[in-house]
Amino acid sequence: MSNLSDVVRTEFAAAINQIATERKIEPEAVLDAIRQALVSAYRKEASILDDEMYYFVKLDAGTGAAKIFEAPVLERDAETEEIISWDETKAKEVTPAGFGRIAAQTAKQVILQKIRESEKNQIIADFTDKIGEIVNGQILRMSRGTVIVDLGRGQGYMPPEEQMRGEFYRLNSRITVYLKEIEDTVRGQRIIVSRADKNLVSKLFEREVPEVNSGAVEIVAIAREAGVRTKLAVKSTQEGVDPVGSCVGQRGVRVQEVIKELNNEKIDIIPWSEDKQMLLRGALSPAESLKIDIDENFNTVVVTAPDEQLSLAIGRGGQNVRLAAKLTGYLITIKSAQGKVKSTVTGDEEYEIDTYEGLSQEAREQLIQYKLTTAGDLSRFKEKWQEMDELADDQKELLQKRVDEFEVELAAQEEKFAKFANENKDQEKAKAEVKEKVKAEVKEKVKAE
Repeated sequence: MSNLSDVVRTEFAAAINQIATERKIEPEAVLDAIRQALVSAYRKEASILDDEMYYFVKLDAGTGAAKIFEAPVLERDAETEEIISWDETKAKEVTPAGFGRIAAQTAKQVILQKIRESEKNQIIADFTDKIGEIVNGQILRMSRGTVIVDLGRGQGYMPPEEQMRGEFYRLNSRITVYLKEIEDTVRGQRIIVSRADKNLVSKLFEREVPEVNSGAVEIVAIAREAGVRTKLAVKSTQEGVDPVGSCVGQRGVRVQEVIKELNNEKIDIIPWSEDKQMLLRGALSPAESLKIDIDENFNTVVVTAPDEQLSLAIGRGGQNVRLAAKLTGYLITIKSAQGKVKSTVTGDEEYEIDTYEGLSQEAREQLIQYKLTTAGDLSRFKEKWQEMDELADDQKELLQKRVDEFEVELAAQEEKFAKFANENKDQEKAKAEVKEKVKAEVKEKVKAE
């Protein structure tokens, strides 16, 4: 008993008071944790498995002296059998000889645990105030598809759905992430960071564009397919300020900084307009000469595009019209000049695969986890998804059909480009021949003179 009292008095009390002050922990919370830990340690040491007696610790907060007691049980909870009350008048001290070493180790562990908990809670509290901001971090490691990022005082967790498609994360590389939320897990709270959230783009523009940071230029709407393309609509809140020009910067220097940070993700900046016709034309650019019919009652838009503008309006894999629908909030249908429906999107689609009719939720989650979200991805990495046991055969058939359509379209585009390149090459050759002929004629003329 004397060993326990001496150790507690000389080491524990001072340590408790110190961490209570430095870590802003209630001293009673630490003392209570030590009491519980000492009882557990005693029960383990004495091999006590039953609950016939109630065991408790008397711990002097002033001196740190501690003693273990047992008392008869008076009442239990009818459902849980948990001890509710005990007869402290019949309590008997049972502190064993030589228990001081175990008590010291136990208290030390409790104090260290409380310090860790306090630090973690403080870190979480600090980052809670920064939710919605961007921070620089360093990639520490990968764990089951999740990227763990060192944020300085804490660690951020970036699950697969918050990662950019086509982006590879290398250990120790620097990275800018968006602080998305504090998530509750079975192991406590953790900081979720994102590279896929659309707000990452708006925060990067705040960092790079003084007019956005000051509020002179406002980002009104933003639609993003992370790692591929973003469309954002901007407007000026001050007279004389060009919103698009401000975001682009002289010679494109500002927008290029954002693009560089996003690993060459394409960014379309359009002027916001209350005129829905103008807004839709901007959202569907680079396509031109579009006939746009808006039905405000049903929040739908029917766009008729000339044949030569059809593919531009829709975009590869429907991306252009999909982002336009997200940006404007309309359900958009694209038709050819002959009236044939070529594409219909709601704007709720997060990825190209969301437009695949018949794709199950389970298959979608698996594809997102492996960053296979477009027909181009599925075409390039056929072996990866074809060998996935998690994908049902009917889902693989559906994906194969989409890949076949994509590859036929791609081959046609490549053939068209090759033909154009050859024609252009012939034209350039003809121009060069004419140029040489003219030069030769001039030479001859100069000679003759």
